[in-house]
Amino acid sequence: MYAVDHTEERMRLDKWLWAARFFKTRALAKAALEGGKVQCRGERCKPSKEPRVGDVLTIRQGYDEKTVVIVALSQNRRGAPEAQQLYTETPESLKAREQAAAARKAGNLGLQTDGRPTKKQRRQIHQFREYVHPFDD
Repeated sequence: MYAVDHTEERMRLDKWLWAARFFKTRALAKAALEGGKVQCRGERCKPSKEPRVGDVLTIRQGYDEKTVVIVALSQNRRGAPEAQQLYTETPESLKAREQAAAARKAGNLGLQTDGRPTKKQRRQIHQFREYVHPFDD
């Protein structure tokens, strides 16, 4: 299991989020906390909040929302495999993220919505408009 430093049991939530590798810097973790992207026990919290083992965090990053349970505390940022031992993601959260990713993937059918259509897309549009249904008059 992950080694926990018991001499300093007090730590900040922004530092734990950084050590658990949810954010690249502590400044980004602090900004996410202040922006309401991270909730502890269903409530907005400050960067100085002291996390405890067993706390449930909801973390929104981009399109994804993760619900994790704190398993261990660490003051240091280490490698990703060790950082993943600081928390466990709930099965409901994993399932919801997989479904959201599948929906995003299915929704993107290769058509660009920004700007003008490509030459291939223009051909498809013209072909669609010129199509005559066999049962139409």
